[in-house]
Amino acid sequence: MCPPAHFKVTYSINPWMDPTKPVDVPLAVAQWEDLRDRYLALGHTVEILTPSRGLPDMVFAANGATVVDGRVLGAKFAYPERSEEASAHLDWFRAHGYADLDLRLPEHVNEGEGDFAVTASWILAGRGFRSSPLAADEAQEFFGRPVIGLELVDPRYYHLDTALCVLDDARDEIMYFPEAFSRGSRAVLERLLPDALKVTDEDAAVLGLNAVSDGRHVLLPQAAVGLYAPLRARGFEPIGMDLSELLKGGGSVKCCTQELRV
Repeated sequence: MCPPAHFKVTYSINPWMDPTKPVDVPLAVAQWEDLRDRYLALGHTVEILTPSRGLPDMVFAANGATVVDGRVLGAKFAYPERSEEASAHLDWFRAHGYADLDLRLPEHVNEGEGDFAVTASWILAGRGFRSSPLAADEAQEFFGRPVIGLELVDPRYYHLDTALCVLDDARDEIMYFPEAFSRGSRAVLERLLPDALKVTDEDAAVLGLNAVSDGRHVLLPQAAVGLYAPLRARGFEPIGMDLSELLKGGGSVKCCTQELRV
């Protein structure tokens, strides 16, 4: 995770960002700290990436890399406003003992876990707004896991992690918003994951799918009230989080969280 010490919205690279709306930075920091503290209370380890002045979106740490089996595929951002974040993430991994053999600077545009979701059987790869279709092949070669490409068609859901959430990676269990995907990609999801939880427009529209699950607890935007009962019915414990200030940048729980899969 990366604290939002320098978070602000001074440009617009997704439909959620409006530079005319001021950001309350102390409130954003307090909301972020609440999320961090919740992870710690649940028994998880939280590593901190130091924020850099001039990189206001660095708080969205999920976009900086994808880590699978202890190997790190770096990010290559679609917009120049965020491009310098990629090296900051790789520097962190090198400083924390990751060998160069297990670090890869990508050739093709990918925005980390923004567009890569890891399940037991596959890596699901979003494309259409940010990540290149070629990034899926690159990830497959690097990680040695099958990668399934999914086409995003609604600009509100510009990253896969705004339209799909892995609930239990040991059981290939996910939830997703069907209308965010192309017709063919919806058919693929239906074929691969027929028991997935399908989310309504109301819950998707508050970034309810930008959530993190540890297989039992699901931390999600508190405004996604329609998801609480369906998640409980499947044996999960939903925990609502208020990240309303960070939503101004187009992110919530998952955007703030990069998972280090060792």
